Amino acid sequence: MALSDDDLGRLQRCVELAREALDDGDEPFGSVLVGADGRTLFEDRNRVKDGDHTRHPEFAIAQWAVAHLTPDERARATVYTSGEHCPMCAAGHAWVGLGRIVYAASSAQLSQWLAEWGAPPPPVAPLPISAVAPAAVVDGPAAEFTDAMKALYAAKFRP
Repeated sequence: MALSDDDLGRLQRCVELAREALDDGDEPFGSVLVGADGRTLFEDRNRVKDGDHTRHPEFAIAQWAVAHLTPDERARATVYTSGEHCPMCAAGHAWVGLGRIVYAASSAQLSQWLAEWGAPPPPVAPLPISAVAPAAVVDGPAAEFTDAMKALYAAKFRP
């Protein structure tokens, strides 16, 4: 599916949240949960700097959705995120039955950039969402955000 202007606007907010995370000394990732009616329901950014590397915004969205939405509402919601879900977040997304995922930068892009910079790879395999959650509806990456995401990642991960 082609990304709409609304999708791009939501991804812009995710990039802003990623910048907020970076400015706070954290890894640059941000995510937004949008209901079927177009309302922003929840947003968060990475919070792993204190050592709990499960505090990804996509995982926080899954937890929030279970506590606040019915299964039908979860299925009709969309998760926007600055970076493609890691396997942990993709599994959480699938287990709670969230709907479409739209991301700005892919795990493959991040892996390529880390290798280009000589940075260490993450401790978890950079699998695409579809390898972990094969039924997920996924759109991304968004070329419009490649430069912005690469710059954010470089600021945090480039040695």
